[in-house]
Amino acid sequence: MAIPRSNSSRRSFLFGAAPAIAGGLATLGFAGNAFAEKTGQAPGAASPEKGKIWSKDYWAQKGDVKLYMFRKRVGTPQAGKSALPVLFLVHGSSISSRSSFDLTVPGHGEYSLMDKFAEYGFDVWTMDCEGYGRSTRTEGNSDIASGVEDLKAGTAVVARETGQERFHFFGESSGALRAGAFAMARPERINRLALAAFTYTGEGSPTLADRAKQVEFYRTHNRRPRDREMIRSIFTRDKVGTADPAVGDAMADAEMPFGDTIPTGTYLDMVSKLPIVDPLKVQSPVLVARGEYDGIATEEDLLSFYRKLPHGDRQFAILPGAAHSTSLGINRQQFWHVMRAFLDMPPRLDHLQTS
Repeated sequence: MAIPRSNSSRRSFLFGAAPAIAGGLATLGFAGNAFAEKTGQAPGAASPEKGKIWSKDYWAQKGDVKLYMFRKRVGTPQAGKSALPVLFLVHGSSISSRSSFDLTVPGHGEYSLMDKFAEYGFDVWTMDCEGYGRSTRTEGNSDIASGVEDLKAGTAVVARETGQERFHFFGESSGALRAGAFAMARPERINRLALAAFTYTGEGSPTLADRAKQVEFYRTHNRRPRDREMIRSIFTRDKVGTADPAVGDAMADAEMPFGDTIPTGTYLDMVSKLPIVDPLKVQSPVLVARGEYDGIATEEDLLSFYRKLPHGDRQFAILPGAAHSTSLGINRQQFWHVMRAFLDMPPRLDHLQTS
């Protein structure tokens, strides 16, 4: 059954060098691209050979913890061929990596972000953080600081396998906090950084106000219960109709085999330690994307973060008809467009070039 679209007004504006404008999809930004400057090509314009998507499992080691990793790209990697730009996807608080970014929803269209960006020409990686999915389940709570250490271990594997040292990162929800915190800790690893469903100070967030009621539970328990209904609620809590109900069912089918509890660390961080990411310490180009109805952060909170970013190459996008999950909603194609355009930004010119 078709899901009706919201009839509420769609808003957009351009922020920075130009005045506000109305209509269409909201984006703010400036040009520039480190990958393109280094290689002479747009970062997603590798034009890989036509063919099916190749995939492989990997493992990273963080002390005694084994971290599951997964990779997709068009065509098998071959020695002597130009490397594809790497895109590393970082999952959120309640769902592991492949259920988040490689989901299959039979009969309901394309939902795998990994497949889509592999088709665009990227070498796409993701990883289960400690305590999630296929990675080692420990007694820890897998907070943001732990996630940064996970990413340090995971990116070492990516560097070894691809021969590259700098990667694009996308994080959604607490995955955006993990990715942002990693960008502060390891700026030399970051090419371009895309943050969706991000939160800065948390001020005015109805979602975080509701979670704060259980802060003592999060402090005293390293795991919290999670059932099928909780997974479905990810797509309904902000605005019913922004996601196909089949997505929540498919995600629950994919995720529940990993158990009915998940770590509490990111929830505790979001209700007791914000802000976690200092915009002044993020040195890379940044995209901040917010679903129109997302309750995790207000527009004002995110704009406060955005205005403080020091890099001139930055964009802010409001995605109409989207809620918390920008990558799995009925308007996910708009998110694909915004992130691809950000990652494919032509290189910055420092002097006039004529042909």
